[in-house]
Amino acid sequence: MSKRGDHAVVHRFATACRAGSPGAIRNLLAPEVVAVSDGGGRVPAAPGPVRGPEQVARCVVELLAPDVVLTVEAVNGEPGVVLRGRAGVVAVVSLKLTGAKVTAVWIVLNPDKLRGWG
Repeated sequence: MSKRGDHAVVHRFATACRAGSPGAIRNLLAPEVVAVSDGGGRVPAAPGPVRGPEQVARCVVELLAPDVVLTVEAVNGEPGVVLRGRAGVVAVVSLKLTGAKVTAVWIVLNPDKLRGWG
């Protein structure tokens, strides 16, 4: 998929997240999708990989507090999603895409790793 196509998928993912719709998020996920989150022992995070569209969509929706603002930004040189709350960045989400589907979701929640996103 082209970089433009990658951006379109990430924007659709962000839009589904903004809507808080597990169904819309699930529709963007590949059947083999895996999500991994890193809370660094400082904030709650899934204790291991989360597998499957239903569970990954639920995991993503749990990040979405009413006061969180999502933006699409460069994350490690690729389009990703940054979530900001009143106190600053609360999560950075990287996506691995295969075609028009998300096959992996990496969620950084560890405040120590988010300092540079201020």
